Amino acid sequence: MAEDQERGSDGAKAVEVYPRKILQYIEGFLISKTVFTACELGVFDMLHEAQRPLSAEELSAALGASVDGMERLLAACTGLELLTTHQENERALYSNTEEARVYLTRSSPVSLYHSIQYSSKTIYLCWHYLTDAIREGTNQYEKAFGVNSKDLFQALYRSDEEMVKFMQLMNSIWNICGKDVVMAFDLSPFKVICDLGGCSGALAKHCTSAYPQCTVTIFDLPKVVHTSREHFVTGAHSRIGFHEGDFFKDPIPKADLYILARILHDWTDQCCVELLSRVYKACNPGGAVLLVEALLFEDGSGPLTAQLYSLNMLVQTEGRERTAAQYSALLTAAGFTSVQHRFTGKTYDSVLGRKQTRD
Repeated sequence: MAEDQERGSDGAKAVEVYPRKILQYIEGFLISKTVFTACELGVFDMLHEAQRPLSAEELSAALGASVDGMERLLAACTGLELLTTHQENERALYSNTEEARVYLTRSSPVSLYHSIQYSSKTIYLCWHYLTDAIREGTNQYEKAFGVNSKDLFQALYRSDEEMVKFMQLMNSIWNICGKDVVMAFDLSPFKVICDLGGCSGALAKHCTSAYPQCTVTIFDLPKVVHTSREHFVTGAHSRIGFHEGDFFKDPIPKADLYILARILHDWTDQCCVELLSRVYKACNPGGAVLLVEALLFEDGSGPLTAQLYSLNMLVQTEGRERTAAQYSALLTAAGFTSVQHRFTGKTYDSVLGRKQTRD
């Protein structure tokens, strides 16, 4: 048949004769690895630095690759609409599309390069064991990297290099989504903010930019704080400070607002309530907590990104992605009230819970 679908006797659409969508899903990893490899080799960086279209021969010589392999990679990136092809004297020349220049070159302020590297070198390897994760209900760090995952962040930060890679990942994510999540609610009434697990400080920078009257303290593990001070938060960020500790064990500083961005999705419900209860006790009366997570729809229908992220939480952590109602239940169990949520239209959303003026 010429058509992809035919109708049954009841008039309903039958199964597609050509399973286009399923084939796309099966081959999805081919696209991911093409993008990962082009970034890792430096294709987009080289084209940006050259400031002119380059041939496969020029790129292969500059990047230490075979001409044949480079030609195939460039063709695939063109098909993915990441590169543009130009014909000159019967040879193909390549240049970045605007989207590739903005998001795939290392020098761009909103580059996703480090996110791509973490996906390729860490997440991709964990996902090799997704079937085992689903059968066992546990993360797969031990199989993927030979690291005991009893202490989650000892596994995540299994080397200084891996810790910096994770921090660069978080930095690139908040460069894209940070402004939206901190402005989903008006946070201007909260002058003293504590960012639990604030990592690279990218979200703290968005807060101080959006709310000039606030100060932000990043509470994180000592080695994370040291790395953040060394690589991410400079002396120019005078309204951002640090507090070293483990937020499950050590005293949490007093504040008007606590931000937990991509924190609760790492943990079981029991651990989440334990942490939120500690936050509630430290929170000043009339204060609040802002959760930043990828929210699932209440009916379970999506978003697909959050559904896939929930599988990733199974493979990498002890937690899961949740609905707004599920986060509300966790906040309520810890004592917070008047819980609201906002979808930002991007990957991450915001949930705000308040502490009454008087207990």
